[in-house]
Amino acid sequence: MIKSLIFSIALLFLISCGKNEKIDTPKTSQLNGAGATFPYPLYSKWFNEYAKLNKDAKINYQSIGSGGGVKQITEGTVDFGASDSPMSTEEIEKANQKNNNSIIHIPTVIGSVVLTYNVPGIAKEIKLTPEAIVGIFMGTIKKWNDPKIAKENTDISLPDKDIIVCYRTDGSGTTYVFADFLGKVSEEWKTKVGVAKDVRFPVGQGGKGNEGVTGLVKQLEYSIGYVELVYAMQNKLQYAYVKNADGEFVKPSLDALSKAAEQSVNEMPDDLRQSITNAKGKESYPISSYTYLLIYEKQKDQYKGKTLKEFLNWALTQGESFASELGYAPLPKVVIEKALQKVNKITVQ
Repeated sequence: MIKSLIFSIALLFLISCGKNEKIDTPKTSQLNGAGATFPYPLYSKWFNEYAKLNKDAKINYQSIGSGGGVKQITEGTVDFGASDSPMSTEEIEKANQKNNNSIIHIPTVIGSVVLTYNVPGIAKEIKLTPEAIVGIFMGTIKKWNDPKIAKENTDISLPDKDIIVCYRTDGSGTTYVFADFLGKVSEEWKTKVGVAKDVRFPVGQGGKGNEGVTGLVKQLEYSIGYVELVYAMQNKLQYAYVKNADGEFVKPSLDALSKAAEQSVNEMPDDLRQSITNAKGKESYPISSYTYLLIYEKQKDQYKGKTLKEFLNWALTQGESFASELGYAPLPKVVIEKALQKVNKITVQ
């Protein structure tokens, strides 16, 4: 009787413990990210290709602009952010304090901001100096046949038409890269307009995202706008040669983007945040930029953290092979090595 009672009590105790025990069950590996429109075509390709290798890995990405990506990773509402402009030290400190965690920057590929235009009857690429670009976007150069444009394009019959300027209205890494270049070549631009993800353009009309600006330029004759190269390519729009720091007019190409990175790689800081606009070198395209994924160093979700690390390792190695076909330059090998070291520092709790 006593033995039976003891057995019953022990059994009830075990059942009770079993009810309260936390049992690890498989969770979804879906990752949610948001940010830059600049690399969106490539990221879409990456996510689709990686899903073929890891069917449990579902990655959702919202192309909302770099400003949105920085905001959402700071608020902790996404698993990763994306930005063409590195976060400022102030932005990083704010995010780190809010989440008791550290954000790291993972460069993914090199892209370029191009001056795309819609000028009927002109088949040749227009050449633009930094001074002409500043003048156009500040509103001091108003006509396509302005002498500051015409003197570099003597073989083109430029029309006596008003220039329609198109720009980004959202917080944008593309805007930051473009403004960063203009701020380096023009003190007037730096002081009057500034360098930021969201600047107040003196003239023109705005569109949201690279898609929005591309759509405006495609629709409006005699317009000009700044977009990521792949958007101009996909929409079969012309884009300008731009005069670089060595005085050469360079057309944006994968090789020209790589040259800009190679010229600057020795000065890359340990945190990998670096501007490569207006890089030296005769073959360097001057409005080139890394684009970044923003990741928290301590991953609190075991399944998401593991999936994210595996994806990043794949993207920085096998994934780079998809960059060229979409208009992006792969990272230099030394930068890939630095980025992989950052990925290895991500801890999964």
